[in-house]
Amino acid sequence: MDHMDRGSIKFDNVKVVVLDEADEMLNMGFVDDINKILGAIPEDHQTLLFSATMPKAIQQLAETYLTEPTLIRMKPTQVTMDLIEQYYIEVQDRQKFDVLCRLFDIQTPELAIIFTRTKRRVDEVTEGLKKRGYMAEGIHGDLSQQKRDSVIRQFREGTIDILVATDVAARGLDISGVSHVYNYDMPQDPESYTHRVGRTGRAGKAGQAFTFVIPREMEHLHAIERLTKRKIARRRAPSLGEVLEGQQRLAIESLVEMTDNLEALAPFKSSAEELLNDTDSVTLLAAALKLLTKEPDTTPVNITEEKPLRVRRRREGGRGDRRRGDRRRDGDRRRDGDRRRDDRPRRNRDDRRSDRRDDRRRDDRRSDRPRGDRKPRHQGEGFKPYFKD
Repeated sequence: MDHMDRGSIKFDNVKVVVLDEADEMLNMGFVDDINKILGAIPEDHQTLLFSATMPKAIQQLAETYLTEPTLIRMKPTQVTMDLIEQYYIEVQDRQKFDVLCRLFDIQTPELAIIFTRTKRRVDEVTEGLKKRGYMAEGIHGDLSQQKRDSVIRQFREGTIDILVATDVAARGLDISGVSHVYNYDMPQDPESYTHRVGRTGRAGKAGQAFTFVIPREMEHLHAIERLTKRKIARRRAPSLGEVLEGQQRLAIESLVEMTDNLEALAPFKSSAEELLNDTDSVTLLAAALKLLTKEPDTTPVNITEEKPLRVRRRREGGRGDRRRGDRRRDGDRRRDGDRRRDDRPRRNRDDRRSDRRDDRRRDDRRSDRPRGDRKPRHQGEGFKPYFKD
C-alpha cells in the first residue's frame, strides 16, 4: 500500500495474485485495502485464495474477487501436536485476568502468547499486564505495519516475553521458543483453536496450552474436543497460596544456581561470615528467600467483560418440538373445522322460518294422538328391544 501511494510499484505485468489467510483478511477489515490492490491489477490474471478455514459468509465474499472459482479442500493429516499439553480452566470472565497472572507467577513461561477475541481486549489485557510488572506488548489489525513489526521483533529477541494478539494478527507467525499459549477468550470457531495452539510445541519442543472457559461456553469446548479427537484436561484455577509456593520454589532455584558461581560470590563472603557470627544460618536463608520471593501483585485492573459465545442448539424430537407440533396440529384442526363450516351452504331467513313451522306441525300431530295408541320408540319396524317390557 505504501509503494502504491508513492508510485514505486507497477502491476502491469502481474499474472497471478495470491491472498493468504483469506478468511481473516476479509473478515477483519482489510476489504478496502484488498479492493484497492486488486483494482490496480490487470483483469487478465489468476487469483488464488488460501486459508485454513473458509466459513460460508466469508466464502461468498471472497467469490466476488473470483471468476468461476474452484474450491479445493485438503484433508488435515494431524490436527494437533502430541507434544502440546492442553488444559482448560472454567472461570468467570471477570476472574480471567487474575487467574492469568497467577499462572504466569507459577509457570514463569519463557515466551507466551495470549489470544483474545477483540482488539479492545488486546489493549486492555496488555495495559493491565504492564501495570502489574510484566513485559508484554499487543498486536491487532488497527496497529500500523511498522508497529506490528516492532512488537514481533521484540518478542523474537526476548525483550518482551508476553505477546497479546488477536487471531488475525497471529496468523502466520513462526516464532520458535514459545513455551505457553493462553486462550484468554474462546475462539470463534473450533478450527481457530488449532492455529492458536500450534504456536507452541514446535521444533520437537514440548508446549502447554491453557484455555479459559466461561460456564456458558462449555459446548464450544466440546466442539473443539470433537474436532481434535482429543480430551482436554480440566485444571482448577490456582490459589494465592499456590502462587506463593511457586515463587518460593523459584527463589530457591535462584539461590542454588548462584552457589555454582563462586567467582561472583567472592566479594560477599566476608560480609556473610560477619552475619553468621550474629545470626544463625537458617534465619539468614529465610530472610534471603523472603527478599527473593515475589509477592503477588494485586494492582486493580479493569477489563471490560465480553459476551460469551452463543451456541445454537437444534432439538430433534424433544419436548419443545412436540409442543410446537401439537400447536400446529391444533391450529390445523381448527382451520379445517372452520373451512368445513364455511363450505356448508348458507341458509337465508325464510328457510329458517319454514323449518321452525314444520317442527311445530310435527309437535302438534304428536300431541293430538291418544296416549294409548302411542308406541314406544324402540318398537318401530325392524327394531327389537334388548330388554323385555
